[in-house]
Order: sequence, then C-alpha cells, then structure tokens
Amino acid sequence: MTSIRILAAALALLGAVPAAPTLAQDGPLRIDITEGVIEPLPFAVPDFIAENPGGGEYAARLSRVIAADLAGTGLFREIPADAFITQVSDFSPTADYASWKAINAQALITGAVSATADGQLTVKFRVFDVFAESQLGEGLQFNGTTASWRRMAHKVADAVYSRITGEGGYFDSRVVYVSETGPKNDRKKRLAVMDYDGANVQYLTNDSAIVLAPRFSPTGDRILYTSYETGFPQIYQLDVGSVSRVSLPVPADSMTFAPRYAPDGQTVIFSASQGGNTDLYRLRPGGQPERLTNSPSIETAPSYSPDGSQIVFESDRSGAPQLYVMPANGGEPRRISFGEGRYGTPVWSPRGDLIAFTKQNAGRFHIGVMRTDGSEERLLTASFLDEGPTWAPNGRVLMFMRESAGAGGESSLYSVDISGRNLKKVPLEGNASDPAWSPLLK
Repeated sequence: MTSIRILAAALALLGAVPAAPTLAQDGPLRIDITEGVIEPLPFAVPDFIAENPGGGEYAARLSRVIAADLAGTGLFREIPADAFITQVSDFSPTADYASWKAINAQALITGAVSATADGQLTVKFRVFDVFAESQLGEGLQFNGTTASWRRMAHKVADAVYSRITGEGGYFDSRVVYVSETGPKNDRKKRLAVMDYDGANVQYLTNDSAIVLAPRFSPTGDRILYTSYETGFPQIYQLDVGSVSRVSLPVPADSMTFAPRYAPDGQTVIFSASQGGNTDLYRLRPGGQPERLTNSPSIETAPSYSPDGSQIVFESDRSGAPQLYVMPANGGEPRRISFGEGRYGTPVWSPRGDLIAFTKQNAGRFHIGVMRTDGSEERLLTASFLDEGPTWAPNGRVLMFMRESAGAGGESSLYSVDISGRNLKKVPLEGNASDPAWSPLLK
C-alpha cells in the first residue's frame, strides 16, 4: 500500500493525473500534495560502509552522489548527517527505526562498498521504510570498476527513486550538448558530452567549425549533428566510443540540418533545403533519401513518436511556425498547436504521452508541453530566451537552453520537471546550448 500511495502522489505532481486529495495519515512514506505543492520526503543516506580498505576511498563519495541525485529532483529532502542520533556501522538487513523516526527520516538508504587492487568495485545497498519498519524490496548489488564509481552511484539512486515513486529513473544517463566559448557575437562551438548532472565533461569535436543540434541514437552509441565546416549546413553521424564520424548520403547540392533518429536506431529523418524550399526527408539503411513532405513552406525539427508510427514537426505553412503531426511514411499533416505565438522544436516524450516545444509569444520564450493531440498545453518556463527542450529517459524531466539578454548575455543549460517545478541550472563551466538526453546507459 505504501508504494501505491507514493505512486499516486508522484504522478499527480508530475502531471499524469489530477492532484489527489490529501491522503489520510494511515501509512508511512507519505507525500502530501496541496494545490500542486508537494512536501519533499525526508530521507537519510549515511556514508556507506567500507567492507575492505579499498572501499574506504569510495564510501562517502558514493553516498554524496546518491543524496544529490535524489534531492535534486525536488521530491526528496536530505536530512544532514549532523542531525543523526545513531550511526550505521554494518550492512544489516534491519535498522534502528526508533532513532531514525526521531529525526523524521521517512526513508533510509544504507550501503556497503568494496574495491579490489585490480580496480573492481562492488556496491550493495538497502532502502528502508522507516515508519513501516520494513525494507523496501530486496537489497541490490552493482559491480563495476573504480573508474565508474559515479555511474554506480547513479544506478543506486535510480533504483531508490523507482522504488519510492514508481517512476523510471534517469540519473544513469548522459547529455550531449554544444559547448560555447568566446563573445556572444562570435561564439566558438564544439560538441561535448556530460553526465546528466554536469559532471565528467568530454569533448567530441574541436571548435574549428560551427556545430548544432546533436541528437543521441536510441542505443546511446551514436550522435547525429549538423556542421558548417563546408560553409553550409551538412549532417554527420559520430560514433561516441571511437569519436569517429561519417557524412550521410543526403540529397546532392542541398543544405541538410535538424537530423534525428527513428526508434529503430537506423532510420534518420532530417530537413533538406533545395532551391529555396525546405522539406523533410527520411534515410533508411542502405537506401536513398525519401522526401516526406512537398510544400512551399519550411518543414523542420522532426521528432518521431516512441513507436515510430508518427512524426511531429515544425512548419510555417499556416503563415507562422506551428506544430504538425503526420504518419511516419508521409501523408497529410494535422496541425496540433493553436495558441497565440510561434511554436517550434517539438520533441515527443519517450513515454508517448506528451510533446515538448519552444514557444515565442509577446516578447518572451517558453518551454511547454502538450498532449499529442495539442490539448492541455502548459508553459513551464518563461525568459528572454528559452529553447530546445530534450526529455529525460523517464519522460518526467526536461532540459533546455536559456540565454540571458544583452551583448554579454550567456547561454546555459537548465532542467525543469513537467509540472513546472524544480527549475535549476546545470553546473557547467562556460556557455552551453542544444542539449540532447541519452537513454539510460546499459
């Protein structure tokens, strides 16, 4: 029953169902929602136990990353260690529930870690429902290398998050983006990839040419992007592991941009401009580009539905940029955006229930979401310039670019959940734009 109550509350917060009435005080791990406001669930993560000397280097670091992941969602509130009235000294299947109740810790996460001389790391953990005085599910163990200790912390946090909310995790993922340096009117751009929280930045290209709009493959091993190294936009595919890249067989004498993978991970959809006309094209493995639209308007920013049956895209065929949906094989598009202003950069949620977009109206930019038929539009942000949303793997958080006004304005990455809560900046050095979230890592 505990999990059911938590799941209902979490879904209400995240916009999946209307907010439920306040739950009766008849059970533990309760999350109260009142008019869309949630009281974060208090939790404690004592430093993990080092089971051998090698594990001592990672015990505290693991618990700190796990705590940061959970607290960063806005759904959880960490109880600081100086409030603890008991210490965890072993990896026991039971807990001193009375001591943790006394400081109002509703969830307790304990763990143990060991490391070998050859760089192998083992992490074990348990999650306790303090008020119910019971363990939530079985304890789990992850094995990896000492070099991947942060990944293992993210995997633990994903498991805890899923057990308490009923939602899929998203911490063990990466984001590709455009790293920018230099003045606003002459930015140098290169592709970079980072952990979802801004750690472990790696550069994938140099800054000799402008690069735009990177997009991960569904398996996370390849990236599509647009480069201006020839003087006009062309799309390329980059292998993340080898950092090698190839150009794609696109229409000759055309400018190509805004590429994205289909759910099969092989088919690519993109925009191509020829003779002053811009349409959508599809490139299937071993084939030649197929034209999907044929209109005097500009069609761009395509994104597939998770089942690959439909495509949402941006078009100005009605006079101003709006959002349209059509079958994946082409056909008559159906307009889904009808609010005031201009709509662009649509991207289908991995859950299939929502479409995120950029909206410009009355001098302000917004990140918003709507149902796939265009209903229930909700604007989540507002600023001088917000654009380019990308979905977390669980379909409950968005990342986007925000740029500040003025000649010295900076571009940064932000995230927000789909209720419009928990807006926060991703900690990165320098300017950044065009984020694209990977699937969960394997």
